Amino acid sequence: MVRVWYEPPPYGPGTDLNRSPYGTQGGGLFGKATLEKISRMRQGPLMAGGVLFSLVLCYLPVANQKLPFTMDPEYQAATRAYMRYHNMNPIFGISSQRQRNIDG
Repeated sequence: MVRVWYEPPPYGPGTDLNRSPYGTQGGGLFGKATLEKISRMRQGPLMAGGVLFSLVLCYLPVANQKLPFTMDPEYQAATRAYMRYHNMNPIFGISSQRQRNIDG
């Protein structure tokens, strides 16, 4: 049986003598100073800002697109007429007596 001795890294988990805990070459894309500054910030506003930035970034491609044809009033009226003709949802839905009285 072979006995293995575990020796933890010198500066805690995720570190080693030849690399820092901040990623490639001490900071990756942003640098060590920037990452240390971000890590000292309050987490709530930082997360809210990140989520808001992501929402804005995801909304930009769909901001000026047209609505789908299924949202046109004519298409929705035709869909309602089709559902009534085929008696779909006769108890509580579009073909119910109450809905027919509301629509006239």
